[in-house]
Amino acid sequence: MAPRGPSSISPRAPPKNGAEALVRALHEGGVDVCFANPGTTEMWLVGALDSLGPDAIRTVLALHETVVSGAADGYARMARKPACTLLHLGPGLANALANLHNARRANSPVLNVVGDQSTWHHGADSLLETDIESLASTVSSWVRTSDIPGAIRADAIDALKATRRRESNAPATSKGRVATLVVPHDRGWEKPDGPDGDFVALSELLTVEEAVKGGDPKPMDANKVRGFLAQCAAAVVACSPGKCAFYAAGDATLADDGALDALGKVAAVTGAHVLCENAFARVDRGGTLPHLTRLPYFPKDAAAALEAYEVVVTCDARRPIAMFGYDGQGPSHLLRQTDDDVWEIDCGGDVAGNVKVLLEEVVKIVGKGVADAKIAARAAQRPPPPTMPRDAKLNPVNLCAVVACTQPARCVVVDESLTSGGSYWDQSAGCPEFTHLTLTGGAIGFGPPASVGAAVACPDRWVINLQADGSAAYSTQALWTQARESLKVVTVVCANRAYQILKIEIAMQRVGPPGPVAKKLTDLTQPAIDWVGVAKGHGVPASAVDTVHELRAALEEAFARSGPTLIEANLAA
Repeated sequence: MAPRGPSSISPRAPPKNGAEALVRALHEGGVDVCFANPGTTEMWLVGALDSLGPDAIRTVLALHETVVSGAADGYARMARKPACTLLHLGPGLANALANLHNARRANSPVLNVVGDQSTWHHGADSLLETDIESLASTVSSWVRTSDIPGAIRADAIDALKATRRRESNAPATSKGRVATLVVPHDRGWEKPDGPDGDFVALSELLTVEEAVKGGDPKPMDANKVRGFLAQCAAAVVACSPGKCAFYAAGDATLADDGALDALGKVAAVTGAHVLCENAFARVDRGGTLPHLTRLPYFPKDAAAALEAYEVVVTCDARRPIAMFGYDGQGPSHLLRQTDDDVWEIDCGGDVAGNVKVLLEEVVKIVGKGVADAKIAARAAQRPPPPTMPRDAKLNPVNLCAVVACTQPARCVVVDESLTSGGSYWDQSAGCPEFTHLTLTGGAIGFGPPASVGAAVACPDRWVINLQADGSAAYSTQALWTQARESLKVVTVVCANRAYQILKIEIAMQRVGPPGPVAKKLTDLTQPAIDWVGVAKGHGVPASAVDTVHELRAALEEAFARSGPTLIEANLAA
């Protein structure tokens, strides 16, 4: 994303009120986007955003809070820094919780600013009074109500600190990087210099950026880290080819800092496999990047896949856990290896640096000549490019093939296709380089909002939302924001007119033949959703397609536009 401009007010001019002190601190701390659905208690904050000027913090309005939080998640995954959300009291936060849950599971940095009733109005049992901190604590690693007059700048600094990546919030050990700052209404209008003057003066000694970074812990001892990674390298090299797996997530699956490239080279030299989570936050894919194996969705299949390995190295990843506890399919943990055979690289801050050290230690053991030859041989074994299928009625397999063949280089694929997109992972392996995001927390309705955030973060890249129809119905309001902001988003709705995953679950759990209730609760017809009408009603051009050629033509037409498009891909029999 292009950097936002400076504030329109002098940095030396003191803020007029607490709201201005807060938004200035956020801006100085690197926040340049605010996804918002404000109400009465946030009006002073809205005014403060105006006081900064339109080029300081970009404000993006959403018609529902699940779009606000999902957009902040998508933005964070692509920009790799926090956006701010602006939410109205407890009910507004409650509407945002599903996608904040997904953001927590993705380890996405998100900073929520939630308005509250004035401090003197608490306890009066007003219509919207809610225990906001209790709601926020279900999805946040840090929660605070700004209850000390004059301390709002310091509170903002602490909130920004909580979103930063560090060893204490590495994926394997943390509740994520979602921070929630609750701002009572009167904190907005009162003067920023409260009675706690010494405390505020201390926070003013540093810039916000210095104060936020000053909270980072010292890095781990480099010699101890290298010693651990040398032992890990020895264990990996000692394995027979194909008997060691790297289970990667987080920063280890990103191309930006070279972690993914280094991990692929370690696998090439040692004969190890590189696996990723089924519900991954972000994987950079295609081009010359390593092609990873995606862990199967159902726990029985995932456990069987992992059981084939003698040694497993988790890299910036939680140990895999079953999504549900099925009858006769425990335990919860999918790794059955002993702890001695599981190495955990919980890197905290410098994931790429640690993976590169691991590669160096592997090369020391096998020799540079051998390592270079194996890396070159693996590089020559690229997946073939996808093949455009022959014209036919659309089905899940040929739909995925058409998308893979048509998608532009460097696009971002936001994938909430669920059952319809099962073949997309393998069919897109040979595409030019792109980025792939998925639903991390299982709370559906993620795709359209996350596409908003990804498009705001990367305005020069196309975003393709490969979207299940049942899940899309949770967050259709995102289409309005896509139209309002002229975002480069192409939504492909996989319209099978059913909660297909629930039909599979009924069969797999041997509940019995579906009766009238089961059929009624998994069917999305009577009436069928008119996705073209829904999109056009929100200001997004749309069309419906039934065949391979029609989908290809619709995608090509969409990529020729400068704004959003929705394509209803009819998969119903």
